[in-house]
Amino acid sequence: MTIKLFNTLTRKKEDFIPLEEGKVKIYSCGPTVYHYQHLGNMRAAIVSDTVRRLFVSAGYEVTHVINITDVGHNVDDADNTEDKMEKGAKREGKNVWEIAKFYSEDYFKCLELLNIPLSSYNFPRATDSIVEQITLIKTLEGKGFTYITSDGIYFDTSKFPSYSELAKLDIEGLKSGARVEENTEKKSITDFALWKFSKEGEKRQMEWESPWGIGFPGWHIECSAMSKKILGPHFDIHMGGKEHIPIHHTNEIAQSECANGEKYVNYWLHYNFLNDKTGKMSKSNGDFLRLQSLVDEGISPLSYRYYLLLAHYRSEIQFSWEALRAAETAYKKLYALASEWNGLYEKSEVTPDRESMLAYYEALYNDVGTAQALAVLWTMLKDEKISDEAKHATLLAMDQTLGLDFRGSTKQIFTIPLEVQKLLDERSVSRAEKDFAKSDELRTAIEGLGFAVKDVGAEQTLELL
Repeated sequence: MTIKLFNTLTRKKEDFIPLEEGKVKIYSCGPTVYHYQHLGNMRAAIVSDTVRRLFVSAGYEVTHVINITDVGHNVDDADNTEDKMEKGAKREGKNVWEIAKFYSEDYFKCLELLNIPLSSYNFPRATDSIVEQITLIKTLEGKGFTYITSDGIYFDTSKFPSYSELAKLDIEGLKSGARVEENTEKKSITDFALWKFSKEGEKRQMEWESPWGIGFPGWHIECSAMSKKILGPHFDIHMGGKEHIPIHHTNEIAQSECANGEKYVNYWLHYNFLNDKTGKMSKSNGDFLRLQSLVDEGISPLSYRYYLLLAHYRSEIQFSWEALRAAETAYKKLYALASEWNGLYEKSEVTPDRESMLAYYEALYNDVGTAQALAVLWTMLKDEKISDEAKHATLLAMDQTLGLDFRGSTKQIFTIPLEVQKLLDERSVSRAEKDFAKSDELRTAIEGLGFAVKDVGAEQTLELL
């Protein structure tokens, strides 16, 4: 069965053909660690992990890179605005290294809560590849693709004729300031910084010596340097959010192909936005939803993973608590069923249902069709011709790509909501006072919130309904 992927570069679905037989090399744009990651950022991680699992299921040896941006990423796409890391440090009264460490560690914790195994990825940091970035810029300079302004070294996009190909940009139609903040020293509004000079009389927390003076790398150059370092100059798949298409990924292609003299990436995959009520989820106003926001509401991070899998990665999602809770209810049913069967069929040697697995992979291998794959899963569970033992084996086989942890390896899948805990505490008092009518009333209220109460002596335990 052939894996098909929608390639942003060609705007069509294509059969995946690896550069090297049996191997696939993937680069995913990762977090800028100046703040907590919002739920939209975590969609990126879930899509990346689903794609990785898809290729593992197909028998590929996967090398997957997710970069950690800890320098050079400006607060918008202009080349002369504030570095996000410096901004984060000012916001919290810490130094940039402390900011990078804290928010990197928080990101890794989020990945673990989403059942994304850290050991399956490479996580290079931009600050650990400064030498490689300088080397790449020197190569571009030697080939005549750069020029110097008062604030840095810039890439001359006019010397790369296919610059507009990925984004299908109408460069002639762009007006100065429409895409980036105006910089009068740039030859073209599409030109971008490779290396920025530290301002005279201003000491940055992150700056390095270079052939052009003390400064720091631009945002785009890090991905070209780190991908080349780990995956080579030409690799299979590059992933990222659709917002990266017109600038960041377009710039990556330009600098990489000009420096290396060959094609950069074969397949470009871009996931769509997760919107909240104000539009695309972002950190700009400081008030944003993150994974901890869900945990505080008693919602499992894996319910969120299930929620995202219900939509295609290229589909825009309008976030709502109602939709998330509906997904949580469905996921709880699946998880409870898997938990019951795990106990019954722990040593079962029954194989997954072949017909269901074929339909499942047909959906999933069609441009990562997770919504259709989940539909196949539910159809399988309702099929009376399939035994519960075979359903269990099939569910676990499907979970190898879904990553929903139906084996129950995560320490705590569901946090007890504060509302449920309050009712549980009240019921404990009622039982102690032998007010059994009140106790039964509270049991019913707890069940209405999706939990079953079991009394074991004086103790109460909760199970998912």
